[in-house]
Amino acid sequence: QVQLVESGGGLVQAGGSLRVSCANSGRTLSTYCMAWFRQVPGKEREFVAAISSTGSRTNYAAPVKGRFTISKDSAESQVTLQMNSLKPEDTAVYYCAARFDFGYMTFTKREDYGYWGQGTQVTVSS
Repeated sequence: QVQLVESGGGLVQAGGSLRVSCANSGRTLSTYCMAWFRQVPGKEREFVAAISSTGSRTNYAAPVKGRFTISKDSAESQVTLQMNSLKPEDTAVYYCAARFDFGYMTFTKREDYGYWGQGTQVTVSS
């Protein structure tokens, strides 16, 4: 059973950094492609970043490339999104997502993922 629990987020000034993390109730994430999406009211949930189940490949949306980094810890029990040089337009609820998968692929569509966390708010003030 997959139960994704997010932590982190909060309020930061533009140019600052935040980190959000996602764990599967203490169980391994080694057989899951993991991703972060974000959503603001009135808009579709959009892809932010993904990491393959092997941890060897990552994929980023254009607006965050070079500023955000997705990673799995060595025990493969947690996935982290490190967000640097934050902008007000990064303000959103950030959701962790998981897809059962073996291999090197990453997935960028919301419908590719079957498991979701509850979301955590990230607010960037100008």
